[in-house]
Amino acid sequence: MMRIFLFLATNIAVLVVASITLSLLGVDRYTGQNHGDLLIFCAVFGFTGSMISLFISKWMAKRSTGTQVIVQPRTRQEQWLLHTVEELANKAGIGMPEVGIFPANEANAFATGWNRNNALVAVSQGLLNNFSQDEVKAVLAHEIGHVANGDMVTMALLQGVVNTFVMFFARIIGDFVDRVLLKNEDGRGIGYFVATIAAELVLGLLASIIVMWFSRRREFRADEAGADLAGKHAMIAALNRLRGDQRLESEMPKALTAFGISGGLKEGLAGLLMSHPPLEVRIAALQQRN
Repeated sequence: MMRIFLFLATNIAVLVVASITLSLLGVDRYTGQNHGDLLIFCAVFGFTGSMISLFISKWMAKRSTGTQVIVQPRTRQEQWLLHTVEELANKAGIGMPEVGIFPANEANAFATGWNRNNALVAVSQGLLNNFSQDEVKAVLAHEIGHVANGDMVTMALLQGVVNTFVMFFARIIGDFVDRVLLKNEDGRGIGYFVATIAAELVLGLLASIIVMWFSRRREFRADEAGADLAGKHAMIAALNRLRGDQRLESEMPKALTAFGISGGLKEGLAGLLMSHPPLEVRIAALQQRN
């Protein structure tokens, strides 16, 4: 979840900054009313935004989570963590990722990076403290599965397509507001720029439904990879442990529940924007697997 959130947040920020910059520089005016040129223009900047998000994903993850990369292990726990990631990476056929720990009490982990041989795998201190070694290994195997499957690259390409159409239709909406509603005939006015930025934010949120659907599909594949690398029973045990932690979160006061790993919302728009399928569904899928 953390990996997806950071990627989407960075991508949206890049798009908004790019749109404002292009508007201030007057670049938008060169697209005119030719929709073919406009689509090419949007594709260039849409894919640029997603690629920038991909290439800085490790840096963003380290900065935003406070992850400390292990260079020289100082404890047996860190030594075990490095050895386990190396074992799983070799088994999955990828290069050794950077390994880090971030300061959080809840059980969490993520993997990110622009390619399968230049990744970062990080776990929370809470995961190391509260899960057994077999369960931690299964979580690590799941994250290694994301790296081996090339999920971040595939997501960046999907996000590039989504960005292209978000920018394309946002500019069409901006033109409609400026020319039809505000009846501006003296070139693009402030109404075009305000409507375009607003439409990008709204369409970007709606387009995230597609990205989140893709993310949920990839979680099943990463679970399967985790089961192959660490063992089916260990993967199921780790997911069951996470589900138990979620039950505890649901019993916390409402003021604290918002800060949990998962709020447990599975219906309506909240369900469409979930980056991960419900844990019970993931467990059932693994149990049915031979």
